[in-house]
Amino acid sequence: MTPEPAPPGHPNPGPASAGRGTTRGGVHHAWWVVLVGFVALVGAAGFRATPGVLLDPLRDEFGWSHGSISAAISVNILLYGLTAPFASALMDRYGVRLVVSCALLLISAGSGLTVLMSARWQLVLCWGFMVGLGSGSMALAFAATLANRWFVRHRGLVSGVLTAGGAAGQLVFLPLLALLAEGPGWRAASLAVSGTALAVVPLVVWLLRDRPEDLGLLPYGAGPDYRPPEPPREGAARRTLRVLRTALRGPVFWLLAGAFAVCGATTNGLVATHFVPAAHDHGMAVPTAAALLAVIGVFDLVGTVFSGWLTDRYDPRRLLAAYYALRGVSLLFLPMLFADEVRPSMLFFVVFYGLDWVATVPPTIALCREHFGEDGAIVFGWVLASHQLGAAAVALLAGLARDTFGSYDVVWMAAGALCALAALMSLVVSSPGVPDGLEPDRGPERD
Repeated sequence: MTPEPAPPGHPNPGPASAGRGTTRGGVHHAWWVVLVGFVALVGAAGFRATPGVLLDPLRDEFGWSHGSISAAISVNILLYGLTAPFASALMDRYGVRLVVSCALLLISAGSGLTVLMSARWQLVLCWGFMVGLGSGSMALAFAATLANRWFVRHRGLVSGVLTAGGAAGQLVFLPLLALLAEGPGWRAASLAVSGTALAVVPLVVWLLRDRPEDLGLLPYGAGPDYRPPEPPREGAARRTLRVLRTALRGPVFWLLAGAFAVCGATTNGLVATHFVPAAHDHGMAVPTAAALLAVIGVFDLVGTVFSGWLTDRYDPRRLLAAYYALRGVSLLFLPMLFADEVRPSMLFFVVFYGLDWVATVPPTIALCREHFGEDGAIVFGWVLASHQLGAAAVALLAGLARDTFGSYDVVWMAAGALCALAALMSLVVSSPGVPDGLEPDRGPERD
């Protein structure tokens, strides 16, 4: 059977590429795209792993308070979120390869220029604006875009694998950055991140392609009757804002965005930024605390991929509720686990919390896709913006709380309560019919 003619602007895949068409040694090119996307996300994750290990060195060298340094981190996190929905639309308009390459170059430049700074505004400019814009263009909306374009089957699994790229970046960079910050200094750590982001660009240019139709292929798992979506006819900014206006009219967006704001607050904003200094407050060495955070990244890699597999099979609303509830319980116990050395109870927390770190992403992407169809990646970009708003707020507030109360204890308690609220919000999300052409790969065992 020959595929239907493709819409204008897209090549028509030939019969040989129908279904699970293959390239490069019998492997469908979609899997090469996943590999490149994973490596690119690892490279972009390096700078996001930096704040926790550089907060104390910057304070010691420049005399800046936790609150002032956390303000720059908040700008980074905020722009990371606000850039994501526009980046997703730009990928539709100008291509994934161009947007990702420019984003990596911006991350590399921002990270490298921090070694020359001597004032707080320069920290905000380089660390906050430049790296925030670059990493926002490499945000999880990028993962959603690749999964939606290149896969019909296993979209949840692929979303989990790409999301785990950020965790892998944390795993790779955190121990190295901590050692560099303790040894040669924080400037060496910044240059290491800059060089890594730059090194990924040639791989992106070589292997990453915008759509399977560009190679005469169908998405992985697509049947011969698959029809590619028409290319966007409006500007990226206009489409992004139009999608937002439409999404705002229903309760689903508000529930997903509210729950995901809690996700950001309790991961990027709190643990990623303040776990290392909080552990150091209890006498733990910075490299040891950074190693624990890296181990969280190891188990996040496992947990997120497994969450993607579960999302292909079970109700994503119930998965989200379980993830948030379990995370809240773990954060309530954390203040009692800090000590000057690593104890079994802390290792248990690291494993338990790590499995849950961003396991929320695949089911959230799935719900955006089910409710908003082809605009799902852009909607997820806006949901991700709320994630980063929550993260930015808590990154700043936690630093101010540390300056005010002399500890982070009250912050961990508040984070646990917020997770309980997010679990309830996830259960309230309705379960819609699946839009035409978007049939998730879920077996009959889904509730």
